[in-house]
Amino acid sequence: MSKDSLSIRHNRTGKTVEYPLLQGTLGKETVDIRAIHKDLDCFTYDPGFTATASCKSHITFIDGDKGVLLYRGYPIEQLAEHCNYLEVAYLLMNGELPNATQLQDFSLEVAHRSMVHESLRNFFDGFSYDAHPMAMLVGVVGSLSAFYHSELNMKDPEHRRVCAVRMIAKMPTIAAASYRHSVGKPFVYPRLDLGYCENFLNMMFSRSSPNYIDPNYSVDPIEKKALNLLLILHADHEQNASTSTVRLTGSTGANPYACIAAGIAALWGPAHGGANEAVLRMLKQIGSVDRIPEFIARAKDKDDPFRLMGFGHRVYKNFDPRATIIRQTCYEVLENSNRQDPLFELALALEEYALKDEYFIERKLYPNVDFYSGVIYRALNIPEEMFTVMFAIARTSGWLAHWLEMMADPSTPIGRPRQLYLGPEQRNIIPIDAR
Repeated sequence: MSKDSLSIRHNRTGKTVEYPLLQGTLGKETVDIRAIHKDLDCFTYDPGFTATASCKSHITFIDGDKGVLLYRGYPIEQLAEHCNYLEVAYLLMNGELPNATQLQDFSLEVAHRSMVHESLRNFFDGFSYDAHPMAMLVGVVGSLSAFYHSELNMKDPEHRRVCAVRMIAKMPTIAAASYRHSVGKPFVYPRLDLGYCENFLNMMFSRSSPNYIDPNYSVDPIEKKALNLLLILHADHEQNASTSTVRLTGSTGANPYACIAAGIAALWGPAHGGANEAVLRMLKQIGSVDRIPEFIARAKDKDDPFRLMGFGHRVYKNFDPRATIIRQTCYEVLENSNRQDPLFELALALEEYALKDEYFIERKLYPNVDFYSGVIYRALNIPEEMFTVMFAIARTSGWLAHWLEMMADPSTPIGRPRQLYLGPEQRNIIPIDAR
């Protein structure tokens, strides 16, 4: 048996087959079992694909045991310190950080493509005033397929690039419009004189309208810094549920805007993108600082359904590197905020209590990025129903990077998982009068 292979023996037939072990640049060895159906006439069973590599990728690497997150080889800590979101988006899509000229050109292209078709604005009139912003985001992003299809040649790399830039540019515009519709305010057009984060905050909160620009609105530098940081930290996270959805949908050759809409729908689920909302719900349930010991005790009780949201991570077994980065920014935003919000005090007290508790220390249940991001969004006056929308804005660059990578690989097959069938064996229909 080769040291670079794994031998599998079928006990019933006695047949033994060797499968190659593939080694990436970083990470664990991966067994190539594509031929197992042909060789042994069986499939593998892996619910949730937790032990299955569905693709080869050059984009993001995670080592959950060591708390490592790399975008194209760059540690997330360095990107968060030295780059803005559009630099990171460019990196994810192109494989290298842009130089000054490339960044300027990319930023200008994003700005110029941030407008949406006037007919697209009419789509919002079809939504009830109390429609969830994620529902509007799914619908409106999907509708882009109807606006940009005749000029899209999926085999043309330049067409794919333009499509990706267009989506990154329009996502904040559509997201802000979803919010404005939900509160009955007029839409605000994007401005070419503002950067990516400033533009979004202006479209969300200024008193501007299509025919009026609020001269008094300005973006707080600390708020801009915090939003930029959150977008970078959420830009990509390897083959998560929504990214895998985008890849699976894209493998059929579907319109890219429909693929991104599918990713948004997957992100909407509370098990994926809604964790920071759950943190705030938990804080409201706790209610006050003096009740923290009670709820900490409940969290330790395996028979109690209460869970301490925002602590620990299913991928990171040590600490979430994104949480380490954002923690100080969280404090800065809270100090800068003029709002006297008891949830802020409660969140900081809960963090302090848990970090000193041996139960959480032994199990390495540290606050994760969702714990801090929920608190920051609240301090930025982002309503809770917009939290997952914010996640979608950030993750769009990651989704598109994976879509571009997949579309550039001619060997990419259509996604077609197998199943373990547990239904009835073949049977015959009994006439209705004999049943």
